[in-house]
This record gives sequence, structure tokens and C-alpha cells, in this order.
Amino acid sequence: MPINILMPALSPTMEKGNLAKWLKKEGDAVKSGDVIAEIETDKATMEVEAVDEGTIARIIVPEGTADVPVNEVIAILAADGEDVKAAANGGGAAKPAPKAEAKPEPKAEAKAAPQPSPLPAGERSPPKAAGEGAAASSGARIFSSPLARRLAKEAGIEIGRINGSGPRGRVVAADVEKAKSGGALKAPAAGAAAAATGAVGAPAMSDQQILGLYEQGTYESVPHDSMRRTIAQRLTAATNSMPTFYLTVDCDLGKLSAAREEINAAAGKNADGKPLYKLSVNDFVIKAMALALQKIPEANVSWTEAAMLRHRHSDIGVAVALPFGLITPIIRQAEIKTISQISNEMKDLAARAKAKKLKPNEYQGGTSSVSNLGMYGIKDFTAVINPPQSSILAVGTGEERAIVRGGQIVAATMMSVTLSCDHRAIDGALGAELITAFKKLIENPVMMVV
Repeated sequence: MPINILMPALSPTMEKGNLAKWLKKEGDAVKSGDVIAEIETDKATMEVEAVDEGTIARIIVPEGTADVPVNEVIAILAADGEDVKAAANGGGAAKPAPKAEAKPEPKAEAKAAPQPSPLPAGERSPPKAAGEGAAASSGARIFSSPLARRLAKEAGIEIGRINGSGPRGRVVAADVEKAKSGGALKAPAAGAAAAATGAVGAPAMSDQQILGLYEQGTYESVPHDSMRRTIAQRLTAATNSMPTFYLTVDCDLGKLSAAREEINAAAGKNADGKPLYKLSVNDFVIKAMALALQKIPEANVSWTEAAMLRHRHSDIGVAVALPFGLITPIIRQAEIKTISQISNEMKDLAARAKAKKLKPNEYQGGTSSVSNLGMYGIKDFTAVINPPQSSILAVGTGEERAIVRGGQIVAATMMSVTLSCDHRAIDGALGAELITAFKKLIENPVMMVV
């Protein structure tokens, strides 16, 4: 019988993806393990392999289609020996599950919440989900479909601010799409706006209010892609739910600069005549952060409501700027790798990140991160922690400064670094121990090889 090829879930959190390209066409024979398509997620482009053998009878979702839900049928495969035309005509019987808001509610739920003027079964409000029963800022209950809540969360829009077009003002998926494209939103309540902006009396502006400040034709509206939405959601969640404090130290790079020059000068050549490695200051920073976390294991943690996760290894995420956003590929077990290994691995990860070729396990997880803006001449800054990690090190530029050494004012190459800590997992004294351990290592690079 025909075999449905479904949109795969390429990561635990993936709910939809873009079908970028078909590598097989209708009528092509495939074997288990053959790459048949390329799927784009918010972070990477990944290849999809065939699980079964047979012939591609029909392609249902054409390449270039965006936001294809996980487990939706994207193609029909005729099994070996099966008539391809028959499979193509009959394989479409298995269709994706209907969307949540079109699904009739069980009668038992309707009885549990009778209404004076009952609506048809297909239009009754769904059972109250987590968060749905909360009152809106005006005190009224917010009615919304599960799909609408998910879409609103992905778009970073508060569900209570969306004007619902369904029965009793219920918010449905179409309302969320309208809000995403600039449709009218309800003005936020003063308390919610103050929470969003961090200042009482300074309410956040709605999309319509913002657009009203600018004359039509003086700007270009560029829709958010999935990566930008994901970045916004994760960092907003980190800022709103994670109590953070910051610790800054200045590091003397004199010994590191000398060691780096000597090591790079001694690097051998490969078959192409290129150096086997070329170490950067950031490579030393990654190694120093990894070793510092091993020296202060109580800081190598992730917070959960049930328990503290204390990690055995230092898996260091490194922020890489992309034309379309930001990603943090991870150097796994950085504490046991040489600096040259870290350097070469980082170059490979950064190149594949920019080509959207990273696998989920190469950018998900991690125990801490490094964000370096020194190459842009930034002296110091604070970075936002990437959940579920509990810390991130913001690295500034190395520059000559006047310092006092032995009672004399001398010039030295200094670098400011700022550690952001999740106060739920790392207390002030513990954070100070961690950044002090980092400072000792970065100022004495010979300690990284013993």
C-alpha cells in the first residue's frame, strides 16, 4: 500500500519548517538512506533521508513551501512492486490532522460549562488550557483556540491584545495572522505595558501606534523570519523570567599576546601549504572559560524548577553573527581539547552556521556561552543569557591602556570582560569566583596546558 512521507521533526522543539528543496522527483526510485529533500528550520538547513524503499509516486508539498507543520504528508511513496499511478491517486487518503479550531468539542465539556445561548457543537469554546482561564487586563476571560495560542506565542504577541473574530470574541488562527501582518491590536493595560517596558507610566506602543509615527512610503516593512522570531522569544523569556547580575573585570593580555604569536609562528603546514592552525584571542577565551567552569563546578549549572543540573563537561556556545540573525554553535567538552583543536572546530562550525548547515545537536544545549564583540572595537557590554544556560561571558576589544604597575604608569594591552549570571543558579560570590578563575587563566595562558 502507499507510504506517506511526513514532514519530520528535526529537533525536539520543531513544530514547522520550510520545504526548501526536493532532491528527488516524481517517478524516481529511492532506497532507505537516500537524501530526498532539504528542510529549513529557524536555525539550519538539514537533509531528509528516506526510511522506506520504493518510488516517489506524488509530491504533495512543492519545494519552497514555508511553515509546513510537523507530521503533515509531504509526498507519497509507492512500495516496491506497487502500481505508481494507483499509489499516487490513492495515497492522499491519509491527510494531516484537522486544525484545532475546526475540531468539535466533546459534549461532556459543553455540559461542564453551559451557556444561556448554546452555540453549535463545532463553535463551542475549547476546554480551558493552561493560561487560557486567566483574566484579561480588563477582567474579562480570554477565549482562544490552542492553535491561536501557539501562533501568538511564536509571534511574540500577547493573546489578550488580539481582537477575536470567533464566537464570543474567541481568538482563532486567522486573527493571529492578521495581527502579525499589522492588523489592529488592543492597547495593552498600563500594568502590562509597564512590565514590558520596565517603566511605570511608559506603556509599550502597539504596532498601529508605531506605524502611525511614520509617513507611508518612508519605510520598508520586512516580515520577521522564523530565526528572528525565535531569537526574540528566547531572549524576551530570558529577560522577563531570569534575574540577572553582571560582573566585570579587566584582563592583561600581555602574556597571551606573546604566547599566541609564538604558537602561530611555530604552526606546521598542511598539504596545501596553509598553516595547520591560526589561533585567535577568542580561541583562548573559549578554553579559559571551559577550564574556569571546571575549577568552579558549582557555576557549571542549569536551573530547573525541580533541581539544579550540574554539568560534568564544559560545553561552550560561541555567538556567531549571521546576515539573518544570530546562532551559538557549541564546542563540546572544550575543557579537554587543545586550543588548536578549538580553533579549527570553531572555524568549521562558524562556516557551516553561515551556510545554515548545522545540525540541532551542534547548537542546542551548552553549559555557558561566549559573545565577543571585540573585533568591532566595543570596549565592554553585557550579553543576554541563552536559556537553559546560567551564564554568558561578554568579551570586549583588546586595547592599549595606561595602567599602574609597580608604582609606575605603563602601557598595557587590556581587555574588559563581563559575566552575566542567572541569580537563581549562581550567587554573587560564586559568580565572582568564576570570573576570577577566568581572569587568572587568560592572563597566564601557560596554565591552560598543564
